[in-house]
Amino acid sequence: MQQYLKSSLSLKAYACLLIASILWAGNMVSGKLAVGHISPAMLSASRWILAALVIFAVSVKPLRRDWPVIRQHLPLLLAYGFFGFASFNILLYTALEHTSAINVVIEDAGIPLVIMGLNYALYRIKASWAQVAGFGVTAIGVMLTATHGDLRNIVRLDLNIGDALMLLAVINYGAYTIALRYKPAIRWQSLMAIPTLGAIMAALPYLLWMSRDTGIVWPDTTGWLIVLYTGLLPSLVAQVCYVWGVEMIGPNRAGLFINTIPLFGVILSVLILREPLHGFHFWALALVIAGIVLAEWGRPRPNNTV
Repeated sequence: MQQYLKSSLSLKAYACLLIASILWAGNMVSGKLAVGHISPAMLSASRWILAALVIFAVSVKPLRRDWPVIRQHLPLLLAYGFFGFASFNILLYTALEHTSAINVVIEDAGIPLVIMGLNYALYRIKASWAQVAGFGVTAIGVMLTATHGDLRNIVRLDLNIGDALMLLAVINYGAYTIALRYKPAIRWQSLMAIPTLGAIMAALPYLLWMSRDTGIVWPDTTGWLIVLYTGLLPSLVAQVCYVWGVEMIGPNRAGLFINTIPLFGVILSVLILREPLHGFHFWALALVIAGIVLAEWGRPRPNNTV
């Protein structure tokens, strides 16, 4: 019976994490569609303002009930939003102004390794050999996608300040994932509502900074539709799913699913943007799936927290 409950919990976690990855992959596609319709800074600020308006509208009662606990953990909850919700994307957007998308995708694949490293450094939670090997296999799959099927292109990558910013973004999100272990026992509506305020605290200064030369350029109709999608699905639904996934199976196991985002991004780009699909995409998808399966098969068994 206990084994059945653990298996059921894992399946629910897989579903949550895959939904989060698909929605975040859709966010990548939205970023491509947004060019010429809304600036990255305006998109970042607008999506979090919309997310805050929506989640607060449906969270009045939970917020009232949870307020004594929220007040005690207010800095932590705001930090979740500032760093985990908004700062990662702000650093990513800024990095893309200086370095290539290939560099960013490859460096983004390091998030699971950062999670494993922080888990061990802070809590002495060890990853199994299969989890480390699984990370390596998924990372190769991501690199295969980023280099368009030729891993030799990696040696020709140019590194600059953009790569340093992306490294900071990777560390940022890895630390956010680890910090979720400290989230207070409050309703999920409250857990989303307060961090959206923290996300706005990060996004608005970024918007003002980026608009200092040209002023604030308002989006057109397509831009507002993109704000609507990103504000509701990647900003709220995906975040809820990711938090639930981490809670159910732990950061080491959950973090590996982040490497499915580029692959889902490819699939959505083919379906929505009509970009070409190549043979190496299938190999990359197979490697990512194989890496996750390997990591899950060889995970430590004593508990469900790694």
